[in-house]
Amino acid sequence: NRALFQAEERNNKKNQYYLLKKAGIKYPKIFKNPKDINKPAIVKVQEKKRKLERAFFTVSSFSDYKKKSADKIKQGTIAKTDLQNATIEQLAIGTYLNFNYFHTPISKNVDFIGIERRLQTNIHDYNALPAKQQLELDIDLQNIEVGHTPASIRESLLEKVITMGDKFVAAVQKEYPPGIIGPFSLQSVITKDLEIIVYDVSLRVPGNPILATTSPYTKYQYGQTFGIGRRIAMEIKTAQEEGKLARIVT
Repeated sequence: NRALFQAEERNNKKNQYYLLKKAGIKYPKIFKNPKDINKPAIVKVQEKKRKLERAFFTVSSFSDYKKKSADKIKQGTIAKTDLQNATIEQLAIGTYLNFNYFHTPISKNVDFIGIERRLQTNIHDYNALPAKQQLELDIDLQNIEVGHTPASIRESLLEKVITMGDKFVAAVQKEYPPGIIGPFSLQSVITKDLEIIVYDVSLRVPGNPILATTSPYTKYQYGQTFGIGRRIAMEIKTAQEEGKLARIVT
């Protein structure tokens, strides 16, 4: 659905936070004004050099925000003009998992394709160091995605994950008809209380090639393991055979 490109713009009224709220899915608190920061938060701002990527840095207060943002601007990581359009979210602490789905307008089902995690430099290697060494280092931490690793989830949480996908599809269908066509991903955190918080949404093909060979969930449903690419091909083939190609394009 081409209209969903609008929802990816965080400054758009009907953005991902709006859709998550309509779906009844929990997402992090948004600090609209940096002066309101009173808890650990993450600042998401466009990078100065790599315009398609976002820079992330954590802050704990307004004074911390001012210091770190000034440092980032001085280092050339971000621009002052981009900082004004940054999103500031309360930091969700827990296990990070990306839940991948596929909505088929033909059968109106929502398939659960699988789970993966992102490998990021240099934050992952930094986190592997002992705390003493982390404190001694003075380096600029970044979340640059360089790969993926497969994951699964405990069975008692699986129903909650599947229901979350159904609710999101229903909400998007009302706000951006005909809704989601094909793949989408809810990038989430599972807290110590087993609460799922969605911190980002991918409304198109998510970058998760690892699912093609590792996901058990497609095997449960279809008897074989495959990724997003094959699932798209299956949908096109079915639509062609049933004369319903118009349902899967906009």
